[in-house]
Amino acid sequence: MTDSLPMVTFPDGRSVCALGQGTWHMGERNGDFAAEVDSLRAGIDLGLTLIDTAEMYGGAENVVGEAVKGRRDDVYIVSKVVPSNASSKGIVQACEGSLQRLGVERIDLYLLHWRGRHPLAETVEAFERLQEAGKIGAWGVSNFDVDDMEELREVRGGGAVATNQVLYNLARRGIEFDLLPWSESAGVPVMAYSPFDEGRLLSEPVLAEIAARHGATAAQVALSFLLRRTNVVAIPKSGSAVRLRENRKAIDLRLTSDDLALLDNAFPPPVSKQPLEMI
Repeated sequence: MTDSLPMVTFPDGRSVCALGQGTWHMGERNGDFAAEVDSLRAGIDLGLTLIDTAEMYGGAENVVGEAVKGRRDDVYIVSKVVPSNASSKGIVQACEGSLQRLGVERIDLYLLHWRGRHPLAETVEAFERLQEAGKIGAWGVSNFDVDDMEELREVRGGGAVATNQVLYNLARRGIEFDLLPWSESAGVPVMAYSPFDEGRLLSEPVLAEIAARHGATAAQVALSFLLRRTNVVAIPKSGSAVRLRENRKAIDLRLTSDDLALLDNAFPPPVSKQPLEMI
């Protein structure tokens, strides 16, 4: 295991490990609560201190809140507001609800989950008021394509966007054509959700072949593919501490040019603009 972790720096200067922890579907079954808390805590112990959650994820914020008790200063918390709550007043109320469920006084990074009916200018202004009140650190967006990002940066204060969280994995490489290069040029890190394509990638023969060469797992190959990027934070969800530790080992896996050629053959990179995918 390496001593250092790959880091990604947000526009405000905060740096986080490029491998974070997702929480989608956590908190949905009471019987899984303790194991999910243990998994997040194991990740924190290993340096995976960025934890991503959302108000839409049901009880996930409660799981995160339990996991970070006594360790708040060690963790970088990301949460999201649903578009229907992204009005001037609604976003403040939504943030307060998330803060209560998380049991914290501030969310480090607060995202608009996807575009909705409320004007971006109104949402950005509300984000700024939350910052001034000390309720959030930075703000960002999720599921925004290049045209959305360009429109956002034209809004007063929109240039402060800290990140764009999008669907990105080996099977969903569309953003490599335009959104990823745009983000790198603009200095806006990308957060890659569903890095295993909801588990489908884990049964792909080519990942098993590459994993066997390295004494690794298919999941580690899928994560290593993303971690080679300098501007991407991968946020796999794991409900068990054992799987979490396996994910951590992906940091030490170095894919060869032959490995990457096999992956490109099985999952061709885009050669033209693709509609932004989301789940």
